Amino acid sequence: MKPYSRPVRPARLLASLIVSGSLLIGVAHAQQSDDVPDEVESGKSVYPAQELTPQILYQLMLAEVAGARGQMVMAAQSYLDLARRTRDPRIARRAAEIAVFSRQADLASEASRLWLELDPGSLQAQQLASGAAASGARIEELQTQLAVALARQGDKIGPALMGLNRGLSRIPDKALVHRLVIQLTEPYLDRPEAHFARANSAYLAGDVAGASTALEGALRLRPDWEQAIILQAQLQQEQFPGKGIESLRAYVDRNPEAREPRITLARLLVAAKQFGPAREQFEQLLKRAPDDRDVVHATALLAMQQGDRHAAEKHLRHLLTLGFSDPDTIRMYLGQIAEDAKHGDEAIGWYKAVEPGGQFVPAQARIAQVLAGRGKLAEARQHLQSIAREVPAGERAQYVLIEAQLLRDANRNDDAFAVLDEALRGDPDNIDLLYESALTAERTGHVETMEGRLRKLIALKPDHAHAYNALGYSLADRNQRLDEAESLIRKGLALTPNDPFIIDSLGWTLYRRGDLSGALEQLQKAFGLRADPEIAAHLGEVLWMLGRRDEAVKTWREAAKAHPENTVLADVIKKFKP
Repeated sequence: MKPYSRPVRPARLLASLIVSGSLLIGVAHAQQSDDVPDEVESGKSVYPAQELTPQILYQLMLAEVAGARGQMVMAAQSYLDLARRTRDPRIARRAAEIAVFSRQADLASEASRLWLELDPGSLQAQQLASGAAASGARIEELQTQLAVALARQGDKIGPALMGLNRGLSRIPDKALVHRLVIQLTEPYLDRPEAHFARANSAYLAGDVAGASTALEGALRLRPDWEQAIILQAQLQQEQFPGKGIESLRAYVDRNPEAREPRITLARLLVAAKQFGPAREQFEQLLKRAPDDRDVVHATALLAMQQGDRHAAEKHLRHLLTLGFSDPDTIRMYLGQIAEDAKHGDEAIGWYKAVEPGGQFVPAQARIAQVLAGRGKLAEARQHLQSIAREVPAGERAQYVLIEAQLLRDANRNDDAFAVLDEALRGDPDNIDLLYESALTAERTGHVETMEGRLRKLIALKPDHAHAYNALGYSLADRNQRLDEAESLIRKGLALTPNDPFIIDSLGWTLYRRGDLSGALEQLQKAFGLRADPEIAAHLGEVLWMLGRRDEAVKTWREAAKAHPENTVLADVIKKFKP
């Protein structure tokens, strides 16, 4: 189990107590800004002034030492006792959080109720209290607590209502949450936030129509409230595709400076695959905020999607100057753009700029691919091998796999098998090496090696669906041991029921067994999931054998048009229509 997220550190806590001369629990300073009352943000404390008496200091030390020793229940109880005496919400919070960490439900419930009582505006206190009440089925008690907390808000009732659903988010029964929100907001229906809270809870409970009605109430009270307009448009788009887009477009036309509605409009357009209009909206935003990183990023991706490499490159380069949080992904995009423009050296430069991390291995693979594509396969292999020598042993296999793929792409299957075989000698139980070397072994005619490695892989990893599939398909394709082949493939399919390639294997096995109608059903299902050329080859052959030759030819022709380089498809077409 991970340690408590805000660990107990007695020396640090006591130092802050002694230096400040007042009660300043470290955890209180780490609150989220939306949980900190306005008075604290403005420098005026809302917390009780606590004199650091010897008794308080002693009990704080007792709680902290107990926590440091792992005696979390004692620590939570000590904090709770102290919170009752001092009426300090910071201490109640500490008690509640430690009680939750130590999985003491009753203690957590009691401490969170006290925290909410002492700090009724705290969203975290509401969330913790609602979670404790839900787990203990004390919903009526929670309703009473929240009603009292809302009544104490005064002129801050609006933000409190807006945080109500988040405060109740730990309750899994969303219909129950909706009923609670309806009851709790009843005294405040002259406030638009009360209607908005009802809209949120209705939507989460699956009542889209009720949510829309509640939003209409909010907008009657505050007609140009952007947050409500955005949610209303999202609901409209869900109910009536296109309606939300229409509403937001009309709003931004009336309010051209409205940022969030325009961003929402752009996102709805992207979801509707209207990429050109979406890009226009982001470009409108860029005119007003040219250094907005999120907007620059979205505009760049849409430009790439539309094939406008020049604009995409300009935006991506600008994004790097703005300190984008994921610069390596941007460098990968820039490398891709350079590749598409046949600027190999520039592409390699971008890929080499990628630093160790999530994009590092893909970047090295792209460098090798670019080199191999320029006829420099030896240099590509050397690059991968030099990188592999510099990384820990456990990470080397991924570079071997990339190298083997390059060799297979160059029709050098024997060399690919040799590379994988050598790597396996140093790492004999590596799942990925076993799988790839088995597939390559079959291509080079080492059928027994293929079968042995797949069986070893299955023994090491019994849930490897594609190992069952590969072995079963190999048997079926060679028209051998068809009972076993079907059994293996069905095991793989049970592990990944909607995998189009395993479904294709099952269809091909049924074809080999003479079950043409069963084969057709499976192959049509596989092709519907993925229009792969090899699935098309199998489907066309079964259609041909069923006498549906026009359909077979149409299937092959359309697949060949989309995948002209696929040799399996070309061989099948040649076999039946020489």
